[in-house]
Amino acid sequence: MSRAIEKRQVGKTELMIDTLGLGGAPLGGNFVDLSYNQAVELIAAAKAAGIGYFDTAPWYGFGRSERVMGDLLRSSDYILSDKVGRLLRPGPVDNPASFGMVDPLPFHVVYDYGYDGVMRSFEDSLQRLGLSRIDVLLAHDIGVFTHGDENSRHFKDLADGGYTAMAELRAAGLVKAIGLGVNENAVCMDALGIGDWDVFLLAGRYTLLEQTPLHDLFPSCRAAGTSIICGGPFNSGVLVGREMWNYAKAPADIVDKVRKIGAIADKHNIPIAAAALQFPLGNDLVTSVIPGPRDANELQQILNWFQTPVTGDFWAELKAAGLIEGDAPVPAGK
Repeated sequence: MSRAIEKRQVGKTELMIDTLGLGGAPLGGNFVDLSYNQAVELIAAAKAAGIGYFDTAPWYGFGRSERVMGDLLRSSDYILSDKVGRLLRPGPVDNPASFGMVDPLPFHVVYDYGYDGVMRSFEDSLQRLGLSRIDVLLAHDIGVFTHGDENSRHFKDLADGGYTAMAELRAAGLVKAIGLGVNENAVCMDALGIGDWDVFLLAGRYTLLEQTPLHDLFPSCRAAGTSIICGGPFNSGVLVGREMWNYAKAPADIVDKVRKIGAIADKHNIPIAAAALQFPLGNDLVTSVIPGPRDANELQQILNWFQTPVTGDFWAELKAAGLIEGDAPVPAGK
């Protein structure tokens, strides 16, 4: 059956968000040359299509994504997630392309997951957005994937102060939900030990290609009342015909797995991207999937994929071939 944009509850909160949202990284020029006017067109098209959940971060274009998103969401009905952990300081970086940035604003990042840094980041984001509220506040890219050996220091800052700041903002009603926005399972497991989190935005780890959180992280999240937002449903693009996987060129084993999944999709006359977009929502722990289209045309293609019927026979054949976990929940097929 085709899928409509519905709403699901975020953790134990009263906040409801769309099952399909708009990821804001490309709006900042991350890995794509996108002008302000093109970003405006993209956000406007998402709103016109009935999408009401948007995600952004200071990291995306060093403030560019926040600025254009705030301009388009101002004086409208929206649910917005934004992130803390990176402060923007004046002075451009020497080689923005090394960060995946195209034409960012003239700032550089200072990491700060402590109490004062989180409070400053939250206030700075409201200023850049020009909005009076952020609904979901996420600690961004905490974890070894980003910080390597430095992560122990950053995680201690989050545990000793940053979490307290986020919890205070939630208790004061200044945000409705708090969580992490990360690319790895392990740090989410660690975070469950230091606080009461509403949601984890987990990019690239629960997809048609990978279901690594299914047996450890997801049961722990369910017990804690923490829901999941799935970022990166196309695994950086490899599931829509690009060469990127996990922000780098896809290795041979990943390319081979995509080819095998694609062969079964072709057999059932289903676009592999439609299956990738819809797969995470088969799990009721997942509240939303947020791809990051690079222009309004890509957004329309995503909307088409989201509404494409995907049959139960297709999911069953993927499981029989060992291409997805046998006990992974799948969307109801027609």
